[in-house]
Amino acid sequence: DEHAKLIAMRRGVYDPATQHVQWNRMETLVSAQLEGHRSMNPCPVYDEVSGKLILFFIAVPGKISEQHQLRTKINLVRLCYVTSMDQGRTWSTAQDVTDRTIRNEYKNWATFAVGPGHGLQLRNEARSLVIPAYAYRILDPKQHPTPHAFCFISSDHGTTWEMGNFVGEESAVECQVAELHTCGRKVLYCNARSSRGARIQAVSYNHGLDFEGGQRVEMLIEPPSGCHGSVTAFPPPPDAKCQDSWLLYAHPTDPRGRKDLGIYLNKSPLNPAHWTKPSILFKGLCAYSDLQYMGVGPDGSPLFSCLFEYGTHRQCEEMIFVIFTLKQAFPSEH
Repeated sequence: DEHAKLIAMRRGVYDPATQHVQWNRMETLVSAQLEGHRSMNPCPVYDEVSGKLILFFIAVPGKISEQHQLRTKINLVRLCYVTSMDQGRTWSTAQDVTDRTIRNEYKNWATFAVGPGHGLQLRNEARSLVIPAYAYRILDPKQHPTPHAFCFISSDHGTTWEMGNFVGEESAVECQVAELHTCGRKVLYCNARSSRGARIQAVSYNHGLDFEGGQRVEMLIEPPSGCHGSVTAFPPPPDAKCQDSWLLYAHPTDPRGRKDLGIYLNKSPLNPAHWTKPSILFKGLCAYSDLQYMGVGPDGSPLFSCLFEYGTHRQCEEMIFVIFTLKQAFPSEH
């Protein structure tokens, strides 16, 4: 992480007829930086109402590590974003919104980050934008800072941002969120990384402002220090008896280390005991991933894409982009 410099990007054009993405060359987001800082943890969200693409990231001075900030308990991270009105062809200059968004809470954190991975636009009246995040809180000056997941939220299409409250009870780091339609209401579901052997999930009934206490998800195991994972909600196949949202989750499956990327399905996502065993998407070393629901595929089955890190000697040598249907991952779930 200390060797990061700038955020790189590739834009692609998706052809629904062939389920193929034609990728452009890689480019560097030169404007997504603060002077003397390195840019990390890209977390994009697209506002369908205004057509604005907002890319959040954190800016960290020089080569200062997360561990250094945890030891000194001095928070040096800045919360920033750039915006694009033309699907990422051109970008604004970077906005540092740390002070106006985090305010007095900043000094109570040793460090924090957003994402990484996608943010979310909700289907509520305000069409709120949600950026998943976590902070290491200094709850006791004599103790090691404790990580907790939360969300940054905008109810005015990205003009202003506020902090939601922390997921309580269980400590958690990198997280992703998904909006579930369940029993006639919409809930925001959060799935977070933990270093205690299993994922943490929590649910919000007020668009990410407050979360019920975090729960361990024993069926979603973590490797020793945990690993980032990704979730995306989607409408079930039309022949499903209940039309409440289903949930897909991507994460390395080996409890001993980051390898063998699996896709897990939950048809009743509020129940942490209802996850399937994983369908292996990739065998070998792998790490962070990002899942996205792409609509209905050619075989009538829900279609997904997954971007993930992999390698032969280390987990993050290259990136792979895969498109697959629910039927391909879980042939028996139809």
